Amino acid sequence: QVQLEESGGGLVQPGGSLRLSCVGSEITSSLYDVYIMGWYRQAPGKQRELVARIDSGENTIYGDAVKGRFTISRDNAKKMVYLQMNSLKPEDTAVYYCNAANSILHANYWGQGTQVTVSS
Repeated sequence: QVQLEESGGGLVQPGGSLRLSCVGSEITSSLYDVYIMGWYRQAPGKQRELVARIDSGENTIYGDAVKGRFTISRDNAKKMVYLQMNSLKPEDTAVYYCNAANSILHANYWGQGTQVTVSS
């Protein structure tokens, strides 16, 4: 069973920044770059939503709420994906989940999530 482990969450004031990291240490190294890596978030009482996604060609997709503020990146050699979050707002408060997906491999893995709280 592949495990994804997130880190970097915490409490930050509005306007601040955080950087989330996710490692897929148990993903086979030679296959890591074929996974679409993504960040999703879920706030209390709301559905899980896409934050950002990056494919093997480093093409990215962002949710409308975070465009221009968040940046997703990946390091295939380290089996890492990152989410740089700038200009954070209270409405960004949520549990952030890392995801690794590949339809050909029938794979869809989730991390356990990391809490991000934006509050003064």
